[in-house]
Amino acid sequence: MEIAASVIGASKEYRTGDTVITALQPTTFDFRKNELTLIIGPSGSGKTTLLSLLGCVVFPTTGEVVVDNIQAKDLSEPELARLRLRHIGFVFQNFNLLSPLNALENVMQPLRLTGLRAGEARMRAEEALGKVDMLDRMKSLPKNLSGGQQQRVAIARALVTEPSIMLCDEPTASLDIRSAGIVMEELRMLASSGKAVVVVTHDLRLRKYADRIIYVDNGVASETPSEEYMSHE
Repeated sequence: MEIAASVIGASKEYRTGDTVITALQPTTFDFRKNELTLIIGPSGSGKTTLLSLLGCVVFPTTGEVVVDNIQAKDLSEPELARLRLRHIGFVFQNFNLLSPLNALENVMQPLRLTGLRAGEARMRAEEALGKVDMLDRMKSLPKNLSGGQQQRVAIARALVTEPSIMLCDEPTASLDIRSAGIVMEELRMLASSGKAVVVVTHDLRLRKYADRIIYVDNGVASETPSEEYMSHE
């Protein structure tokens, strides 16, 4: 399968005075298109750090991050911003929809930032909303949508720029189990349509939706679960 992004020996350390905190040990993984990868770990394990490295939101202390064959460390800030806007889709736990805008306008936002004319942006936003079965609510404000519906609009917004990789940070944490299942099925469909979908979660119940699982604990990422995870089987 085609590789959408890679972390190669990537680690992250933070310094506080004389103290060095290792958020993530050197990690190497490829993230492939047509694949939904779960990154599972408890709070503070390093899973969000791994996602942030993949999203080029933070820089690795060592190693490299490559997205769509673009070496992130070689880019200027404006180039990094373009990389995030055009190649990476972000879906957040709290949806991050703009409350004064309706669903359609929220999904159009990333396209307007790229300078796309309004008519083309609207057409592509409607297409993205159709993929998550939300066309009938495109004129609704976020406050008039359920949590699951807001998350699906957020997925459409992440999808509208046709990114190679979609990064989802606890996308089901605010949802009931039924809504969470609908959102995960949507993400699985997007993966099967050619995206690399990466979902960070602490919820072991989501494992059934994954093509691959990366377990993170104490800054160590592995495809082999620790004894702690095995005890939840």
